[in-house]
Amino acid sequence: MHHHAALVGVALLNNLASGFSSPTSISLPTQMAMFQRVGDSSVNNNALFQTKQQQMFSTAAAHQSSSLAVRGGALGASTAIGSSSDNGGSVEKDLNLSVGNVLASLWGASGVAYILIKAIVRVLPIALEPFSKAEGIVPLTNFQLSAYILTCLFFAYAEGYKGFQLKFSPLVVARSFTIQPKSSPIHHLLLAPLYSMGLFHATKKRMIVSWCVTIGVATIVAAVKRMPYPWRNIVDAGVVVGLSWGTISILGGYIISLLTGIAPIGVDPAMPEKKE
Repeated sequence: MHHHAALVGVALLNNLASGFSSPTSISLPTQMAMFQRVGDSSVNNNALFQTKQQQMFSTAAAHQSSSLAVRGGALGASTAIGSSSDNGGSVEKDLNLSVGNVLASLWGASGVAYILIKAIVRVLPIALEPFSKAEGIVPLTNFQLSAYILTCLFFAYAEGYKGFQLKFSPLVVARSFTIQPKSSPIHHLLLAPLYSMGLFHATKKRMIVSWCVTIGVATIVAAVKRMPYPWRNIVDAGVVVGLSWGTISILGGYIISLLTGIAPIGVDPAMPEKKE
């Protein structure tokens, strides 16, 4: 009886070691049956029983190693940016935070944030104009006030969260950390904000998207300027909210990477393929 209980314990430990996840693992009933057949054999089969037992533990160890390798591989893939750095090397999870690299990345990320802040400062007075008490300013109606609030909420989600926080801001931070003062061309350093935005030295797809977005935003801004009061003010209010969200997400993401020494996980900096 005690012998059978020990066999059941061995089988359970084998399943526990393999994580119950390996496709080739031996089921518990099968293991018990194998031990039962061996355990019920004569004394002359004790050597065979020990051999089978050793094989089972070896198989369990192999399954455990395989399972850990699979899980570890997935984790390793998620902790790297997964593309080429500015000098053709891979950008790993752990950042090289030398003084030169930090200054270069800071110029890239903060330069983009500065461009956004300039736009916010320029548009903010127009967005707040309906609430000023200046002479000749017509207060918003209830309908216009509702449109003002809904526009801000829409831009916060569509532009701030979806556009900046989930896509553009991590890209800027990731690309800024690929600038290496010792190996990057001088124009990459001088134009680090534009480089971080993916306007040059990026994959063809990334450059097309970046330039189309830039030109599209400029076109929209020109069109909004022609809108009458208060609709221009309403749209500008949404723009201020979206750009403010984007600025905070860029600076916040950069500070987090700087403090932790970890690049944005799962973000492709869209570096061009290294030419042979």
